[in-house]
Amino acid sequence: MQINEVERVAQAAANAAQDKKATDVVVMNVQTLTPMADFFVICSANSRPQVESVARAVRDELSELGVTCRGVEGMDEARWVLLDFGDIVVHVFRPEDREFYHIERLWGEADVYTVGESST
Repeated sequence: MQINEVERVAQAAANAAQDKKATDVVVMNVQTLTPMADFFVICSANSRPQVESVARAVRDELSELGVTCRGVEGMDEARWVLLDFGDIVVHVFRPEDREFYHIERLWGEADVYTVGESST
């Protein structure tokens, strides 16, 4: 995918998370910082059922766009679920786990924007 297409898909993932009432939804452009992905989508969900619901909604939305999920980690405990879409990695956290791991800090040089904004 071209980077504009990848960004559009990352935004679709963020929108799907927000539609399931995920909070603090951010998209991080990490393409110049790591070879593992171009974008991270990070969000919080307040309960196990909500984490599962957000993760399923993101996977389903991206599947409808023709993007295959290469792997899912953490669904058993549903505290931090990682969905790997290749160029995009989605992290769905319980708030306390997001605060503990604080991956936004690890990628602090990334351009960060929230749902509805565009990157700069």
